Amino acid sequence: MTTRHNSDGWARWVERMAVRAPGPLRIFFQAQIGFDIWMAGVVRPRVRLIGASRPTAAEQLLAAQRLLRVCLVVGVLGVVAGARFHLTPATAVTGESAQKAPLGAGPGGDLLATGSQEPTKSQADAGAVIAALAQVPAAASAGRPAGEPARGPAPVQPTIPARRGALPVGKGMWIWLADKAEGGNAAAIVKRAKDVGLTHLYVRTGSLKEGFYAADFLDRLLPVAHAANIRVYAWDFPYLKNVDNDVNRALAAIRHLTPDGHRVDGYSADIELPSMGVNLTPATAGHFGRALRDAVGPDYPLIATVPRPSPQLRGYPYAEVVASFDAIAPMVYWLHRDPVDDMAGAIRDLSRFGKPIIPAGQAYDGSAEGGPPGVPPRPQLIRFMQTGDRFGASGVSWWSWQHANQEAWDAVRDAAEFRLPVGDPAAFTAGQVRAYQTLLTSLGFPAGVDGTWGPATDAAVRSYQEAARLPVTGVIDQATRDILLTPFAPPLKG
Repeated sequence: MTTRHNSDGWARWVERMAVRAPGPLRIFFQAQIGFDIWMAGVVRPRVRLIGASRPTAAEQLLAAQRLLRVCLVVGVLGVVAGARFHLTPATAVTGESAQKAPLGAGPGGDLLATGSQEPTKSQADAGAVIAALAQVPAAASAGRPAGEPARGPAPVQPTIPARRGALPVGKGMWIWLADKAEGGNAAAIVKRAKDVGLTHLYVRTGSLKEGFYAADFLDRLLPVAHAANIRVYAWDFPYLKNVDNDVNRALAAIRHLTPDGHRVDGYSADIELPSMGVNLTPATAGHFGRALRDAVGPDYPLIATVPRPSPQLRGYPYAEVVASFDAIAPMVYWLHRDPVDDMAGAIRDLSRFGKPIIPAGQAYDGSAEGGPPGVPPRPQLIRFMQTGDRFGASGVSWWSWQHANQEAWDAVRDAAEFRLPVGDPAAFTAGQVRAYQTLLTSLGFPAGVDGTWGPATDAAVRSYQEAARLPVTGVIDQATRDILLTPFAPPLKG
């Protein structure tokens, strides 16, 4: 009776630790569970059948099980000791956030935000053991004694596929001066962003005179924003007078790591006109883009923020500016013009580059630039979003947080466009489909960005769900949406 009681206690403890133990330790407990299932379903029945004539074999098999339990304890103690001397806070897996660990390896070679940058041989071998053990319960169930409960490895936890960094979709807002955005209070910024349905923020991180200056603000904002599934993109204003300095300033923001392991989710370069002091030529624009892309690698999200195309800007080198970037964010500030015409024209003129278009709209007083006084009224803001959705924008954002009045915030909140719903894709609008297609494609799961939910999009969703260890349905359910919108440190060269 005592032996049976101790055995049950051991089993319950192993099952509990297979779920609750820190990531590096779970493999030992899961391996023990797999071995116990094999013993219960295959070995013990045979031992009972031959026990009278082969007592030595029975004793040897049961002794092997006891030995494995001893090895389990020794292995756990070894990992704990190794972790104490070799893991740092930036690389330890805590389970609280994918941002708190560098990128590791997952199924099918996908990078996953759950472990070290590259899988070690021991990690790969351990994964093979678990994969093999996962097949045991079904094979052994036929030999399990009647009434004995089945035990198996803990359910596989979803993870975040991290092949490539995510482009912004949905609704966003630009932050210029941090202390003018809710007084620089990160919690208040994130609360307001969530209240109006924002999915992303752009934060200015440097200037020509001050260099990279946003470290303290990012240290406060990134953990709170990421916990709320809001992505944060750094932005800066390269003057292209010293391209290397512009690139290095951008890299300082891109590579900045908060004390708890967070990085920005991408970078946008606001490449303005010569009239604003920018040394803009096809050569300088191309040099900047190529140097930045070479520094960050092919999988890091880069967004080119550019003026709205117009007859007055025929000399602006759009092709060279956007060549090395993943998406284009035209500044569509309509001032005294019609927001519908400006939005439709910008998308039409920039679509030739074959990149997602994510316009930035006017939520500021444009009277100093020749527009009517005040922030544009609600009807104009709504029509701007409706037009962008209809003509093929993948997302929208607003300049800027510190200038928007309450009417503007309410319009952003209330607009039906640029929302990311869940459920039957047949009920999605073309704009909603396009947003998901853009997001999936940017993450490394090509979906074909055409606003139509066809076989390519279905296959991309299924592939993403498989990589995320979610039920493979081809439908954007809540779990799939949550993982798609969960921030992670984008793959970064070097």
